[in-house]
Amino acid sequence: MKKILFLIVLSLITSTISAQDYFPVNENVKNKSTNYTAFTNAKIYVTPTQVIDKGTLLILDGKIIAVGTTVSIPKNCLVINIEGKSIYSSFIDIYTNFGVEKPKAISSFEGGQLYDTKRKGYYWNEHIRPEINAFELFKYDEKKAEDFLKIGFGVVGTHNQDGIARGTGSLIALNNAPNSSKIISNSISNHFGFTRSSGTAQSYPNSLMGMMALLRQMYYDLDWYKKGNSETTDLSLEALAKNEKLIQIFASEDKLNSLRASKIGNEFNINYLLKGFGNEFERIDEIKKTNAKFIIPINFPEAYDVSNIFQANQMELNDLRYWNQAPTNPKVLSDNGITFALTTDKLKKLDDFRTNLLRAIKLGFDKTKALESLTTIPAQMLGKSNEIGSLKVGSYANFLITSGEIFSEETLLFENWVQGTKYVVNDGTIKDIRGDYDLTLDNDTYKMKIEGKIASPKVNIKSKEDKTVSSKLSFSNNWITLILKSKDTINPSINRLTGYVENTSNLSGKAILNNGKEVSWSAIKTAPFVNKEEIKEAEKPFKVFPVTYPNLPFGNSQKLASQNLLFKNATVWTNEKEGILQETDVLVKNGKIVTIGKNISDASARIIDAKGKHITSGIIDEHSHIAISRGVNESGHNSTAEVTIEDVVNSEDINIYRELAGGVTTSQLLHGSANPIGGRSAIVKWKWGLAPDEMLYKNQPKFIKFALGENVKQSNWADQNPTRYPQTRMGVEQVFTDYFQRAKEYDDAWKSYRANSKNTKAPRKDLELQTLAEIINKERFITCHSYVQSEILMMMNVAEKFNFKMNTFTHILEGYKVADKMKEHGVGASTFSDWWAYKFEVNDAIPYNGPIMHNAGVLVAYNSDDAEMSRRLNQEAAKAVKYGNVSEEEAWKFVTLNPAKLLHIDDKVGSIKVGKDADLVVWNENPLSIYAKAEKTIIEGVVYFDIEKDTIQREAITKEKNELISQLLEEKNKGMLTQEPIKKEKKEYHCDTLEEN
Repeated sequence: MKKILFLIVLSLITSTISAQDYFPVNENVKNKSTNYTAFTNAKIYVTPTQVIDKGTLLILDGKIIAVGTTVSIPKNCLVINIEGKSIYSSFIDIYTNFGVEKPKAISSFEGGQLYDTKRKGYYWNEHIRPEINAFELFKYDEKKAEDFLKIGFGVVGTHNQDGIARGTGSLIALNNAPNSSKIISNSISNHFGFTRSSGTAQSYPNSLMGMMALLRQMYYDLDWYKKGNSETTDLSLEALAKNEKLIQIFASEDKLNSLRASKIGNEFNINYLLKGFGNEFERIDEIKKTNAKFIIPINFPEAYDVSNIFQANQMELNDLRYWNQAPTNPKVLSDNGITFALTTDKLKKLDDFRTNLLRAIKLGFDKTKALESLTTIPAQMLGKSNEIGSLKVGSYANFLITSGEIFSEETLLFENWVQGTKYVVNDGTIKDIRGDYDLTLDNDTYKMKIEGKIASPKVNIKSKEDKTVSSKLSFSNNWITLILKSKDTINPSINRLTGYVENTSNLSGKAILNNGKEVSWSAIKTAPFVNKEEIKEAEKPFKVFPVTYPNLPFGNSQKLASQNLLFKNATVWTNEKEGILQETDVLVKNGKIVTIGKNISDASARIIDAKGKHITSGIIDEHSHIAISRGVNESGHNSTAEVTIEDVVNSEDINIYRELAGGVTTSQLLHGSANPIGGRSAIVKWKWGLAPDEMLYKNQPKFIKFALGENVKQSNWADQNPTRYPQTRMGVEQVFTDYFQRAKEYDDAWKSYRANSKNTKAPRKDLELQTLAEIINKERFITCHSYVQSEILMMMNVAEKFNFKMNTFTHILEGYKVADKMKEHGVGASTFSDWWAYKFEVNDAIPYNGPIMHNAGVLVAYNSDDAEMSRRLNQEAAKAVKYGNVSEEEAWKFVTLNPAKLLHIDDKVGSIKVGKDADLVVWNENPLSIYAKAEKTIIEGVVYFDIEKDTIQREAITKEKNELISQLLEEKNKGMLTQEPIKKEKKEYHCDTLEEN
């Protein structure tokens, strides 16, 4: 016990000695100030809502010592009277890469595609780099710091903006004083994003869905690792575990990606701070439901130069709208109670920050909220409210001195103090010389108008004959210099005037005339300066166009509601044993078909006269690739069963509306065919205007995309460096066999663990093998891209080896050769009506393929695999009549009931039957006719397409576009910066589309 007490006392003595400040310092002159500085008679914004008039701010050694109206000023104090000026807390930008360089980009063409990591001791994927620390890469950039200081920032968060898991961020004080302590916190945040790392050529993931799957796997691996199940050390997972308690910042960079990131956060109980894009206003209800806090950029788009009518015509309405609406984003977020901080990220130049912020304020963003988003809110987000973001006692002396209210157009920022170090932005003694004057020079009189900015005024001088005199004005440190030059180009005369400004109502000084004579000059103010721009803007308020759902052409002004509908006297194609019914009524209530018959009445229903019309169930496209964000293929591995299209449904795709106009109500969105084992699919209902998750078919059966043939063995990848296994058709078979064997062993391991988990370590949760095990356990169905008969037979043999059945062969253009074997196996076919000879392996395709398989007893559907064809699937169905003599009724089932059966959703859709979902289409005539048009497309009782409404919308779109172009022309006439219109080519996905992310 005595020994322990002795060690404690010794420790205290040692600590005290170590703390004594008597060692000489040889590195630099030590200069710890013991003098106070007091700023008096200022309007002090302690916080955005706590304001002190005629207050005093007292600082010492970089910290705020006191603030208020009754502050006692110490003897050793420098007192600075700033009467008439205001003091605010310096701004904070959480999201920058200040002082941290991005790694040099490595192209896959430099060293070939990399499928496995070359790093030892780290995570298996090189886009996951949580072990990177910004403070280890950080180099203070004094010039860049000055750019931040000039616009009011005193503190920035910085990190490595590269990769999916990016590592920790640091908090930096923009203190340009030599030898100052610039890093407030080494590691304050942990960063993530939906981008690949430029520092690696590792091919996986190369799609957004792959990135989401990788993040999920990373978090499952982290949980497994923390529980001590791993036998090796993983430095990446160690870093993730260490940094779990830091602020988790996710760069979503898009409104829909914010929903996706939030979804991952909810799955793993992580409250991400989301770095947005600026388009959150377009999905504000869904953004609000995330309950997330945001970091919001204000890099509003420049106006487009639409003076050329041909260029103007190629502009998309949504791009014009975004220019018009983007500055309202801060107001919309604020009005909806969403907490956010502002960032300078993505600005072309930092000087634009104030300009854009003032623009947002003019459009309704509350000034107090704006100040909070730059001070108290980012400080709270970082857990640093006691140090930054306010002028409370104990905080860093980070503050701004301004000429007035900080967000006034005319206000000047004089000084930006960071940790007690002054940075001068504008001369604080500068006088406002703007206004109208009578100028007298050597007995000549002139009219002089000085306007522009206080710190950089401009001059216009006219002679008594009202002729403009060439002139130039310089104004610095309250010294005014004027040069008057005659317009005589042969014998020009130049008069030079200078003077010190003491009284802005009466300017005076000395002048040197062209002949060398020195005279006096004077200028008497006759009228104060009037900002004509502000008057002009007040006279004509800027019109902001309303947001639609989605915010595209043909978007809805409000989210649509279900209706009770009664269709009278229609020709009804039931797809049931009743067949096609003439002069029949259909009653829809609460999104369901409730009655089919004659002379139906219901007082609550809207009556639609359907005499002469045809009503069918909605078309179902079994194979589609529209409305998918950032990649239809995850081609980074030969098996990507862990990825899912459900993660990347794009509700903002105009093709959705076009599908509805063609009578399509349901589609299966499939992964592409770049690898043998692709990703999981998404079955969607095209509920135009709703968010992605609201489009997903409820309780949908589980599907996955497999593929055979040229695409998976990279036959047509050209210069994209095809080195990934497999490279042959026999290799493709081996991939399936190997993966199913691994999945079986994985499933067995988990079953064994669940039976006896006490004395064994848990197996690693593997999303890829778990998905494949679902196939073996008959919980997930396969849709398989296929062409050649030998591979079709091979795939069925592999399935039978592992005791499951193939569900659907899609494309299946040689299905007619093996229809009997397909019937025996029990697999269905989703084929093209008449595609052939578009690549080598389809040389044997024939248009009779579908009818032959149908006649052999195979369940057959026609699909699109194409955004354009999907709009005309009714005509594709008609080709079964043309080529195979299939009856019209059976042919119609090729695009309705049969795909519903292939997708195992025929209990809800695919036919007109009491109790089924009211997914209906009203046609102007026989739906198999090339003249047929969908007049109304209805999903669960909601009319999502109406041809009459469509006509009205087309006129409204033209009018809106013309109004927006007029606004843009006005912006150009004002002299605002403009950008050249660029026609954006939308990339339409097909099975073999590859995309770099």
